[in-house]
Parts: sequence; C-alpha cells; structure tokens
Amino acid sequence: MAETFTFQAEIQQLLDILVHSLYTEREIFLRELVSNASDALNRVQFEQLTNRDILDADAELAIEIHVDEAANTLTISDTGIGMTHDDLVNNLGIIARSGAKAFIEAMKQSGSAAPSTDVIGQFGVGFYSVFMVADKVRVVSRSHLQDGQAFAWESTGGATYTIEPGERESRGTDVTVYLKEDAKEFASAWRVKDIIRKHSDYVAFPIYVGDEEEPTNKQQAIWRQDPKEISAEQYDDFYKMLTFDFEKPLRHIHMRADVPLQFYALLYIPSSTERGILSPRKEPGLKLYARKVLIQDYSKDLLPEYLQFVQGVVDSEDLPLNVSRESVQANRVMANLKKTLTSKVLSELKRMAQKDTAEYLKVYKAFSRFIKQGIAVSPMDRSDIEPLLYFQTTRGSAEDWASLEDYVGRLAANQEDIYYIIGDDYASGSRSPHLDAFRQRGIEVLYLVDPVDPVLLMGLPDFKGRKLRNVDEADIDLSAIGELKEETAPPRESLADDTFEALRGRFAEGLGERVRDVRASKTLTGSPARLISDEADPGRNMFRLNRLLDREVELPIKILELNPRHPLLHNLSGMVAANPENPLIDVVIQQVFETALLQEGLHPDPASMAERLTLLMQAATGSGLGEFHHRGTEDTEVG
Repeated sequence: MAETFTFQAEIQQLLDILVHSLYTEREIFLRELVSNASDALNRVQFEQLTNRDILDADAELAIEIHVDEAANTLTISDTGIGMTHDDLVNNLGIIARSGAKAFIEAMKQSGSAAPSTDVIGQFGVGFYSVFMVADKVRVVSRSHLQDGQAFAWESTGGATYTIEPGERESRGTDVTVYLKEDAKEFASAWRVKDIIRKHSDYVAFPIYVGDEEEPTNKQQAIWRQDPKEISAEQYDDFYKMLTFDFEKPLRHIHMRADVPLQFYALLYIPSSTERGILSPRKEPGLKLYARKVLIQDYSKDLLPEYLQFVQGVVDSEDLPLNVSRESVQANRVMANLKKTLTSKVLSELKRMAQKDTAEYLKVYKAFSRFIKQGIAVSPMDRSDIEPLLYFQTTRGSAEDWASLEDYVGRLAANQEDIYYIIGDDYASGSRSPHLDAFRQRGIEVLYLVDPVDPVLLMGLPDFKGRKLRNVDEADIDLSAIGELKEETAPPRESLADDTFEALRGRFAEGLGERVRDVRASKTLTGSPARLISDEADPGRNMFRLNRLLDREVELPIKILELNPRHPLLHNLSGMVAANPENPLIDVVIQQVFETALLQEGLHPDPASMAERLTLLMQAATGSGLGEFHHRGTEDTEVG
C-alpha cells in the first residue's frame, strides 16, 4: 500500500519555482538526472573496493536511457548504489540533503524568479529540475544490499509524494519522466543524444541511448589525462572541437592539482581575437565542469576580465553539486580556483616572454589590449603583468619590441626616468618633434601607439621606482642625461630676444584661448613648433581615452613652444617686421599650430586644412592671397 508524504516547506517553494517559472534551457534536467546516476555509480564502485557482497556484483556500471515517443516518456536507468525506502525519503524529500534552502535564498538575493542553469547544479537541487518538463515522475530503486527490496517514489510536483513497494529485479534506479505536452522534444532519441554530448559527454560511465550498443558519450576527458600521454595533434583537435577555430592555438596550458583544490584544467590561447562564424563560443568565459559534468558553458568567474581571450575547460572535484552547502562556501571555491588559474596563466605567459620571446610576441600582438587593461583594473596583479608588456621604441625599427626590463637595461648615462611618446601609430610617432632632443642625446623613448595605452598609463605611473614620463611634458630637463651627439650641420642662430618676443606675441594674439601659453623652445632642432602638456593636468590623456570610447571630446589646451632657430620662424619674423598687416602671417600662424595638432594626433578635422594649404602654396608660387585670405585665416580655424 502506498504511503503519502508531504514535502517540507522549502521543497514546496522550490517546486513552485521550477514548475511555474519560464526557462529557456529546460534540457538541463537531463544533465542533472544523468549526474545523479553517475554519482550512484561512483558510490557503488567505491563500495566494491571493500565489499564484494553486494547485489549484482558483476553488473556493468552504466547508464541507459530509453524514450517512448508514443507514451511521451523518458526513462533514465543506472546500475548504481540504489536506494532503500528511507533513502528515498531522505534524498528526495528532506531539505538536509537537497540544498533547496540555499537555492531559494540565492534566488531571493538575485531577485530572479527563474534561476539560471548553473545555479541549479551549484546547489544540488538538480533532481527537482525534472518538474520543468514533467507532469509526473516515478522513481523505482533497489538497494545494493543483498536483502534489499525495491520501492517506488512518485510525485506530480505538488505538495505531496508517495512511496510504495516497487518492481525491480536488479540493483540500481529507474527514473521515468512523464513529459508535459510542450516537452515532447525530450522523447526523441536524437534530442537526448544531443543533450548528452553537450552536457555529459565526459561522464566516466557509458551512457547508452535506446538499443544502441555503442555509448553516446566519450567518457574519457582529455583534460583529466596525463599530459605525457597526449600528443600535440590531440591537443589541437580538442581545441578545434571546442571552438571550431581551424587555426591552431598559440599555446595550451594543461593543469592538474590536488591541493588546496582538486581540479583539472586545459586552457588555450587562440591565434586571433576574431571568432569564426561557426564558432560555438559566442561569449568570453571557460567551460566549467564538476566531476566531468558541464555546469556552465561560459563561466566568467574563473579568470579576470583581462584574460577573457583564454579558451578552455576547468573541471573541479570540489564544486558542491549534490551536497547541501552554503553559497559563501561555493564562492570561496570559485575564488580559489580563479586565483590559481590566473597565477598559472600569467606565469606561463611570463615564461614564454623570457624563453621564447618571438612566440610570445604573437600572443602579445593579438591580445595586448586585454593584457594592458589588467594593469589598470587589477592592481593586485600588476607585478605579474608588467613583465608581459612590450613596446616599439626609438632604438629599433617597427619590427623590434622591447620589454620594460629591456629598456631599463639600456638607460642613458644619468637617466632616471622612463620616457614615452603617445601617438596614433608608429610612423606618426617617429616623426614627432618631441623626439628631437632625445635623439640628440641618444635617449631611448617608448612608443605608446595603441588606443588603449592611455588606460595602461592610469595603472602604470612607474616601473621599479622609475617614473614614466611623456616626452611632451613641459619641465623635462635633458641637459645632464646621455651624451650630446655632434650635429652634421651647425644650428641656425637663434632670433634675438626682442625679435622673438614680437613674433611670440603675434602667435599668442592669433591663437588666443586655443593655447595656454606661447614660449621659446630650448630643445627643438628640426621642427618649428611643438605642443607640450602640463604634467599636473589630470585630464592630459582624457582626449584620446574619450575618443577611444566614442564620447564627445574637447580639444585639450596645451602650451605652444616655438623654435627660434628654425628657418620658418626666421622668415615669419622677417615678414612681421616688414609688414605686420601682411595677411599671410596669420595664415602661417594658424598652419603652424594645426600642424602641431596633427603631429600630436589631436587634430579633430585634418581635412579642414586643405583650403589653407592651397592658399599657402598659392603664395609660395608667387601669387598673393587676394580675396581668399579671410577664408584662409578664419573659416578653417580649429579649436
């Protein structure tokens, strides 16, 4: 005769959530039932290590799944440990074993009525997820004990369940799911196989679907194998299967650890940031398994955001799946996993940079923007990320890269600081007038020409106690650094002080509020002018940063330095002295300023200079500015 039991209050709350909430991935119920069957097989396998006196001692440890489309049912059977009458009550009806309380609390904290699939696995309430697709569930189980009797547990997902004697000759459990009308897809053998390959492909026991003799699942998880037993081809094949990326990965990292956590990980560094059209990996994140059962397809909690380009799988023995555990404990496990994985990835990249720089630079060129982001957003990892930073410099060509350590090892005599220049690209940066004085004294300068470099600088004010300084800073004094090179041609004599002051005043008047100040330069040699920054200005890099983020930007107001030795300034000074009303003077002043803007990579509209340049060429070839001079001096002003 059937006994009727009432679910505990928390179980009833849980069932109400599962039955009445809207889900997009109801297939997860099968993952959970297979996981339960796998756990039962693991338990009987462990029991047999010390006790052979069990029912059906020689039975194959396996899972069988049968579908009946006509009856709209699905049955999952295993030859595991089995359950007694009391086991059915304790495992399927009492909160102490189910983790339901923690699950419901997590739902309250998240403010979500429909929990995500990974939360179902995390709190071990997976069995109840069957009510997402079931009108009724019947569980028939027979214990491994020799004198055990079969019992049947049955529920429709309401407030009660029943237990009665059942019929099963062999050890193990059958879970028969009577599917809802809108869940008929799960009575299809093809659909069941697809779900198993997606979520349970690496369960250690064979899973047979229907009458097929070959198991549907692979069983052997490559990440759990000894790395010595895996060929490079096998690693590449698994990566292709994981990502559908037909380019070989640049690197793989295979980890196995027992303490303080037991976990396995197989991580890959792709060859490109671009995901293929066919790639199933549409988001960043690692595949997270618990004892070879897929829990999350895109776990973003295992690596910091700046390592989001890493692909792969992590499988932990310590994630709480079938044992009630508070959420803080689960978070601690995840935090420890993240710390360990992050340390391993960074140390592997550092080892590559030191031992195989050419190979590492392939990684860096593909993913430097992510790595640089780490400096700004993860200051605790800064010391590990710094050795991973590489830059082009004034010492070599565009193909040559140097680490910060390389740079420090080549400091000029008496050099204390590290100098860099920000530009739009290597070519424009190398032509910057700021570099004149540094080249004269053989002082190496880093090119920061990546759009994210202003973000990098926010987290990297110094390296090993040496301050990073922009070459456009107003107060840099190089007089005692390096050794002044002999000039191939003697510099032109500087304008007299009063002559230069008259010219400086004309620039200041013509440019107005578009410059903070106009002054003479002590360092320029080959260029007539440059724009320099106030080091104390907190927004000095915000223009590039805001432009990168596609935000509205205002042109930074800088100091204009003029080279009193440059022929152009000599010629212009002569024009001012000869005829202060000459309209060509103001046209040249505007062009000198905007050329400096262009060299800084700050000009908001370079095409606006076209008409002025035409006027200047017209004047240079012998014609006056005529009626167009007002357009040349006013309409094309930028500020």
